[in-house]
Amino acid sequence: MWNGNSSLLDSVLHGHPPCVEWSNSTEGALYHLGNTLLWLGYMGGSGAFGALYIFGCLAPAFLCHALWGWQLACGAVPAVAWNGLLGALCVLQLAHIIYRLQRNRLPGEEFRSLYAGVFLPLGVPVAVFKEVAAACNSQVLSLAEEETYASEGKTPIDRLSFLLSGR
Repeated sequence: MWNGNSSLLDSVLHGHPPCVEWSNSTEGALYHLGNTLLWLGYMGGSGAFGALYIFGCLAPAFLCHALWGWQLACGAVPAVAWNGLLGALCVLQLAHIIYRLQRNRLPGEEFRSLYAGVFLPLGVPVAVFKEVAAACNSQVLSLAEEETYASEGKTPIDRLSFLLSGR
């Protein structure tokens, strides 16, 4: 039985045509750069910024491997196609993460300090805080030292106000 399969085994192991363009058996710089970027990318952390780091390293790594497959591996179409596809998917994932981070960003420094000082310790999500800020039309007023914002019994209560500093 083994003798009958020896030709199949030989054809699988040694039947591929040799690549005449490979001068020595070392891989090129693109291959090693791609593997280094893969190694660095898989050391990323968790959370949004960890994912940004991971996909920021994986996208150029896959694109380096695609270029390596095109230039040095005799135009290996599967290597180029798969690594190009994976690189494009990583770029799309990066764009999605950046979009999500920008969407959750607070508009001004005053709102960021208010959220960090008051609402974040209470565990209020950014989306809920944005709804609260929208109730005051996302407007921040700076008053001089002797200037009054509201007087009891005279000022109508038609908006939400929050005093950041002063009395």
